[in-house]
Amino acid sequence: MTATPQLVVHRDKELMAQAVAARLITKIVDAQAARGHASVVLTGGRNGNGVLAALGSSPAKDAVDWSRLDLWWGDERFLPDGDPERNYTQAKEALLDSVPLNPARVHPMPASDGAYEVDAAAEVYAAELTAAAGPDDHGPVPTFDVLMLGVGPDTHVASLFPELPAVRETVRSVVGVHGAPKPPPVRVSLTLPAIRAAREVWLLAAGEDKARAAAIALSGAGEVQAPAAGAYGRSRTLWFLDTAAASQLPPELYPPAVS
Repeated sequence: MTATPQLVVHRDKELMAQAVAARLITKIVDAQAARGHASVVLTGGRNGNGVLAALGSSPAKDAVDWSRLDLWWGDERFLPDGDPERNYTQAKEALLDSVPLNPARVHPMPASDGAYEVDAAAEVYAAELTAAAGPDDHGPVPTFDVLMLGVGPDTHVASLFPELPAVRETVRSVVGVHGAPKPPPVRVSLTLPAIRAAREVWLLAAGEDKARAAAIALSGAGEVQAPAAGAYGRSRTLWFLDTAAASQLPPELYPPAVS
């Protein structure tokens, strides 16, 4: 692992979302000041959407030059365009429709009612990533400034589920996922090599149902059995948790509060 994970624990999921949103604004502004643009990979789910909603309600969001921000997705449910279960649809509602983004810099994954079946859709998205990668990037995807991931109760991240073929992929940057254990079964997902191209990977876990997953992933589990354990950034890996999700962590990682 190239970056030892750092833990940031907040009292509840609302505070966690606000803190992650504030940190994300700072990261985007810093990247734009340094290079003129920034790139972020979004995640869905209750915690990912909570961060976007918190970002949308933050007065500091006006510090971002939204027209110079590239947005990508870590995974997507392979459903028709506009389906309320698609991560892209939820992100639009939570934030994207309310900020002045450049449409050419917003990169949703293909929908199921397009011209491609799921494996071809994955190839199309991989080609889009490759086209955006520059000579200073480390391979076939851009070096994302921040890549956010929700952590599932089974330790899955993006749509990389324990033991399934997608989590074992070492060559492709994007894959079609068949037979996902949570609906819908067909999805498109970045692979672990693509995730690890990011400068920083941020993993989000809130709620008691995420406590065991966080403990497993942070206790040296293998990435095939616990995909979250294989998600780390080139320079930094941050785990954002609330106290409920941190409740089963080993004391050496997160000492319990003294009552």
